[in-house]
Amino acid sequence: MTARPLLLLDVDGPLNPYAAQPERRPAGYTTHRFTAPLGHGGARPLRVWLSPAHGPRLLGLPYELVWATTWMHGANTHIAPVLGLPELPVIEWPELFAVEPDGVHWKAPHILRWAAGRAFAWVDDEITDADERFFAAHHPGPALLHHVDPRRGLRDEDFAALAAWADENGAGPEACPAPGP
Repeated sequence: MTARPLLLLDVDGPLNPYAAQPERRPAGYTTHRFTAPLGHGGARPLRVWLSPAHGPRLLGLPYELVWATTWMHGANTHIAPVLGLPELPVIEWPELFAVEPDGVHWKAPHILRWAAGRAFAWVDDEITDADERFFAAHHPGPALLHHVDPRRGLRDEDFAALAAWADENGAGPEACPAPGP
């Protein structure tokens, strides 16, 4: 059986469309107030919009889900229960928002080490061409860097692109059984 590719998930932007108009919660999203995670300014309430429909859709993709977010373990505490996700592995950032050379996102070197050559898709709202070049030069396996508009969050077309990429990279339905009940 072929190993599933990793799906590295950011929270703010892809799952929480934080840049949407502040007075208008996007359709299908519910409002939650959580204590801000480490990278968001400390112990103040943070408004988060989440779509409970995202959980089953993410679980239906042929990936191994991993948190790649400044929420770190807080994503399992706050975000996963709302979405109906199990506890997921977490990429821990030794230093948040470190400056990387050539405009590479500060998460990129950590993702490179964490993926250790495995196929992965990284879903984030801050991915740039510099990150594409970085992974093309340094990651030996297939990688999809999928930018999500932080005003809209994950949409149908994003799920379709993620499913198609996994299928093209050897993680079709035969490699990844459907999740159980």
